[in-house]
Amino acid sequence: MTKKTALVVGARGVIGGNLIKYLESSGEWAIVGLSRRGGSDSPAVTHVAVDLLDREATMDTLAGLTEVTHIFYAAYQDRASWAELVPPNLAMLTNVVDAIEPIAQGLVHISLMQGYKVYGAHLGPFKTPAREDDPPHMPPEFNMDQQHFLERRQATATWSWSALRPSVVAGVGLGNPMNLAIVIAVYASICRELSIPFRFPGKPGAYRALIEMTDADLLAKATVWAATTAEGANQAYNITNGDVFRWESMWPKIAAYFDLEVAPPLPMSLTDVMADKAPLWDEMIHKHGLLPTPYSDVSSWAFGDFVFSWDYDVIADTSKSRRAGFHEYVETESMFIAIFESMRDAGIIPRW
Repeated sequence: MTKKTALVVGARGVIGGNLIKYLESSGEWAIVGLSRRGGSDSPAVTHVAVDLLDREATMDTLAGLTEVTHIFYAAYQDRASWAELVPPNLAMLTNVVDAIEPIAQGLVHISLMQGYKVYGAHLGPFKTPAREDDPPHMPPEFNMDQQHFLERRQATATWSWSALRPSVVAGVGLGNPMNLAIVIAVYASICRELSIPFRFPGKPGAYRALIEMTDADLLAKATVWAATTAEGANQAYNITNGDVFRWESMWPKIAAYFDLEVAPPLPMSLTDVMADKAPLWDEMIHKHGLLPTPYSDVSSWAFGDFVFSWDYDVIADTSKSRRAGFHEYVETESMFIAIFESMRDAGIIPRW
């Protein structure tokens, strides 16, 4: 059987990294991981470093990737405002497609990673549960600009596209600006080190609102499913674990895992209160024999503040993917515990 060739764009992120592991485990893919920093190759995976905002460098660096059959796009560039997100994120996708499409005669599919910004979740309370056919909101919104770009290109192409819309993605991975699991794990570990209780730091309403998560491994399975089945062609799908929860019930369970007492919620900016904890983290690395990871790579405090500020329900309808044939499910509490265990096994957080 001829192997498919996957180009995973954003290979060092939580989503891209877990996708590569899933593709590699199947034994059916040759994989090229694309990122700014590159990575360590393995028999099935070749890592390529390139700045996708540099169009000329992107064209030159990807010129030899003629065997690519599937592009899995999960790259993201953060900016200070929503409007500023559009130019770089659209440019990176455009540069990749412009580089690969003319040379990869066997290109079959382009997979685009999106999120609930499509529904306006970042703006405030939105219609829930959100559905893939909900009307758009006032731009700017780079996710839809990217999708519209693919739709226009696909109209005269032989390949198809899909768009995956996960909720908050959780997995094991460092140096990612949107990894809530590691925010919680490091926050809890520092609470344990300081012998203080585990307080929910977000808005009071956020403690009681409904929310859902998307396990990174589950998302990888859904991404490949959409990219390799007829049902995924030119469709968008919400992908979540399949259950919903409130932090007021989940927080004590996470506290119990870290053997922490729970105190009443106290609204505070993690970005502010954790800003001075780098020396403490360095001490913890030495004391507990942790992986020598810079504090800047384990702390996504701004993203934690963002998620914990949602004092409204953040949930989506996933029945479209189930009707199309994707039936995977992950219990969110078990997901958190499994991720925390993996972080301990990897020496990212202490095992007391």
